[in-house]
Amino acid sequence: MNIEWGWDNARAFLGILLIYGICWGLSESKRKLPWRIILGATAIQVMFALALYGVPILRIGLENAGVVVDQLQAASRAGTDFVFGWVGNNQVANQTLVTQVDPATGTPKFLPPLFFFQILPLIIVVAALSAILWHWHVLRWVTKGFAFVFSKTMGLGGATSLAVSANVFMGMTEAPVLIKPYIPRMTRSEIFIVMTAGFATIAGSVLVIYVTFLAPVMANPLPQLLVASLMAAPAAVAVALTIVPETINIRERASEPDFEYHSTMDAFATGASDGMKIVLNIATMLIAALALLYIVNAILGAIPPVLGEPLSLQRMLGWVFAPLMYMIGVPMEEAAKAGSILGVKTVLTEFVAFIDLSAIPVNEMSDRTRRIVANAVCGFANFGSVGILIGGLSIIAPEKREVFLSLAWKTLVAGTFATCLSGAIVGLLPASLFAG
Repeated sequence: MNIEWGWDNARAFLGILLIYGICWGLSESKRKLPWRIILGATAIQVMFALALYGVPILRIGLENAGVVVDQLQAASRAGTDFVFGWVGNNQVANQTLVTQVDPATGTPKFLPPLFFFQILPLIIVVAALSAILWHWHVLRWVTKGFAFVFSKTMGLGGATSLAVSANVFMGMTEAPVLIKPYIPRMTRSEIFIVMTAGFATIAGSVLVIYVTFLAPVMANPLPQLLVASLMAAPAAVAVALTIVPETINIRERASEPDFEYHSTMDAFATGASDGMKIVLNIATMLIAALALLYIVNAILGAIPPVLGEPLSLQRMLGWVFAPLMYMIGVPMEEAAKAGSILGVKTVLTEFVAFIDLSAIPVNEMSDRTRRIVANAVCGFANFGSVGILIGGLSIIAPEKREVFLSLAWKTLVAGTFATCLSGAIVGLLPASLFAG
C-alpha cells in the first residue's frame, strides 16, 4: 500500500490540539483538564478508524454491508408501493409515465424520487427494525459492549456510558429514554456528556438515508458514516469533560439501567410510530429550512456581487467555517466549500448539509475532503436541534430543565467540535486508507 502523509495530515493533528485548546478555554474549571481522557478518546478514535479501514477483513465486511441498505430500500419500496401506489415507487413511475428527453444529449430524463413518499419512509422501516432488534437483545448487547468500553476506558458511570453508546444507534431524544429513571440523579457533567453525545452522533434511522444521498459521489459511504458516528462518541465524552469537568466520584453516580419493550409487537408498533414522528419532523424542518434559505439568498442576491459571484448564505458560511475546516486537514483551495457545508449543517440541519454535499460533483471535491466533511457534519449539532433536545429532555426529567437550558449552547459548540474531531482523524491518517 502506498502510504502518503504530508502537511495536510500534520495540520489535522494541530487541529485536534486547537479544538481541545478552545474547549479548555471554555472550561468551567481550567484546573481540571482531563488529559488522560483526551488521550484515551483520541486513541479510541484512531483505533476505530484503523481497525475498520486498515484491517482488510473488517473493511471488506463493512463494504459488503451495503447490501443491507439495498435490501432495506427494497423492503421500504414494498411498503410504499402498496400504500401510495406508483407515487411510492419511483421505478414503477419511470416505467409508467412519459419521461422527458434531455435536449442536449437526447437521453431520457427520468423522474427524480419523491422525497416524502419514496425516501423518508425508509426511516420508519429502520426505526421499527431497530426496536425489534433491541427487544430481541441483539442491539442491546452491541450497545452494552460499547458502554463497557467507555465505562472502563473513560471512567463513565453505567447510565452515562449506556446513553453515550446508545446515541451511536439511536436519536438524541430516544437514547436518554433508556436512562430516564437515572437522569434526575445525574451530575451536571454527566448530563452534559449525554447532551453532547446526542449532538455529536446520528440515529441509525437517518444514517441509512445519508448513505443513500452519498452513494452516487462516494464509494462505500455506509462504513464511512458508521465509523464517523462511532468515533464521535468518545470525542463527545472528552470534549464534554473538558468544558464541564466531573467533580463527583464514580461510585456516587447513577448505575446502568435497562429498557424493555413489552413484546415484539410492542417494539414493532412503537418503533414504527417513532419513525413516523421522525419523518414528519424532518419534513417539517426541511420545508421551513429550505424556505428560509431561499428567502435569505434572495435578499443577499440583491446585493452587488462580491469577488465576481453573487452573495449567498452558503458562501458566507463557507468564509466563517473555512479556517476550522482547514485546520482539520482540508486543503486551502477546498476549505471554503467544505466550510459552507459545515455552516449549513450548523445553521439549518445536517439533512440539508448532506443534500448539499451529495450535490457537489466528484470532480469538484476530492474524495479525501468529502470524507472529512462527511465526518464533520455527521451529527445533530444545529440551532434547530437545541430546541428539540431541550424539549425532549424536559419531558423526560422536568426537574432538570434549568440544567438543560444552562448547557444548551455549550452543547451546540461541544457537539460541533466532537464531529470535527472525527473529521480531523480522517485528515490525520494517510488518504490511501480511505480510498474507495
